[in-house]
Amino acid sequence: MLVPKLFTTLKTYNKEQFYKDITSGFILGIIALPLAIAFGIASGVSPEKGIITAIIAGFIISALGGSRVQIGGPTGAFIIIVYGIVQTHGLDGLMIATIMAGIILIIMGLVKLGTLIKFIPLPLITGFTSGIAIIIFTTQIKDLLGLKIENLPAEFLEKIPVYFENLNSFNPQTVLISVLTLAIIIFFPLITKKIPSIFIALIAGTLISYFAGFNIETIGSRFGEIPGSFPPLSFPEFTYTKIYALIGPAFTIALLAAIESLLCAVVSDGMIGGRHRSNMELVANGIANIVTPLFGGIPATGALARTVTNIRSGGKTPVAGMTHAVVLLLIMFFFGQYAGIIPLCVLASILVIVSYNMFEWREFKTQLKMPKSDVAVLLTTFFLTVIFDLTIAIEIGMVMTAFLFMNRMAKVANIGIINREFDENYSAADSGMSEKDLKNIPKGVIIYEINGPFFFGAASKFKEALRTAETRSKVLILILKNVPAIDSTGIATIEDFYNDCRKNNSALILSGIHAQPLFAVEKSGLMKKIGDENIRGNLEDSIIRAKEILKIKD
Repeated sequence: MLVPKLFTTLKTYNKEQFYKDITSGFILGIIALPLAIAFGIASGVSPEKGIITAIIAGFIISALGGSRVQIGGPTGAFIIIVYGIVQTHGLDGLMIATIMAGIILIIMGLVKLGTLIKFIPLPLITGFTSGIAIIIFTTQIKDLLGLKIENLPAEFLEKIPVYFENLNSFNPQTVLISVLTLAIIIFFPLITKKIPSIFIALIAGTLISYFAGFNIETIGSRFGEIPGSFPPLSFPEFTYTKIYALIGPAFTIALLAAIESLLCAVVSDGMIGGRHRSNMELVANGIANIVTPLFGGIPATGALARTVTNIRSGGKTPVAGMTHAVVLLLIMFFFGQYAGIIPLCVLASILVIVSYNMFEWREFKTQLKMPKSDVAVLLTTFFLTVIFDLTIAIEIGMVMTAFLFMNRMAKVANIGIINREFDENYSAADSGMSEKDLKNIPKGVIIYEINGPFFFGAASKFKEALRTAETRSKVLILILKNVPAIDSTGIATIEDFYNDCRKNNSALILSGIHAQPLFAVEKSGLMKKIGDENIRGNLEDSIIRAKEILKIKD
């Protein structure tokens, strides 16, 4: 149902909930400020672009989304892909890729793919999110320690040696503020959880550095003053060359946004006992990612940490998320000029905590104990994300997952052969027939039974069974009662089987076929070839038909 949750929640809205939503929105706005700035800088763009994203996307995702409590904005998952696009295609390329991703998300929502996103396997998700966490951490080491490095390589394997070569250039004052910031974020919640520790760390680190006169790099020294107003609306120039070059990154952004947003919605549902509208959530994210870049913003999606904070702060409706966007807007207008004194090492410390939370080492450790195929997907996706590229990691991870799934399904499918002289390894229970019924199978009849989905992965097993069995019988019965679904390869395999039967002057009877396979057989024209009289509802009717063909009278 493509109806925003805002419209649903307002039907029973009251003053008490309005107060809770406003309070939660104010807290979220304060928390979102340092995160938005940090995500913007780490993504390779100026800090105000992160704030703009949190304002516009945060408002749209809450107002139009399918979740009561989800908070949208820039997230750590996008840092690596955005940084790569900016370095290769510039800000104009980032704008085009983000808009394209928004269009893809809207299409996904309109064709109701929201529920399918949930079926992306956990090893794949854990692999690339953990890989992203490692990358985020390694990108912050320079600012965390105040290292004097002019040109830091973008690639992970090239970056690490450069860090070790320049460790002796660290700034003691920078390290002091970094350690202080980390300590406050980690330990302040032990004192009270009512005030966000990230906000306290931001204020403390900034004020100590400023009044102590520390010589450390700040937002202002690197990027200049943060403007206190929105940039003018601008539209990128779409060309075939740019679209072709950015279609891969756009799909990666869309997939990441969809996965993170819907996973966040599922988690929040469990916390509030609600039920989100997945397709509406995709459409809202799509609209947000189309509008936000027009004002200079970066990709956005649902943010789990901020969503959880919203719930714990009493927010129960989209009004809280919309309020958080308005609070950020007011902060930008009236206090944006003071953001220039924030030390970059404070933001780096915040991102170190973000990367630690993203890594999910407990889940990673658990996944390593799973079946080898799942471990292979996990490690492949993880190392490809860290060493090469997130887009490549997701593409290869998805392909691996698909092939491994098909292999498992092919193993589930099995082929049985039943005849009058059944061997000692095949019992009556295996066929669903009694011993008497098995003994009464007419001479010259062979029965094949397929169990499990009959798709291209299982077709080879059926062909192998035919090679090892005697098929020159007058009647062959193919039992399909345990086949829930069939694909075009399965249809083609049955058609080849039918053609072989005709060459051998044998009749083919299909028994117990279900709705989906029956529809597929009829639509392909195979039913007309086999004949309606040779499509039977159960094995008993099939044996009666076989006796008619053999002209055997009971």
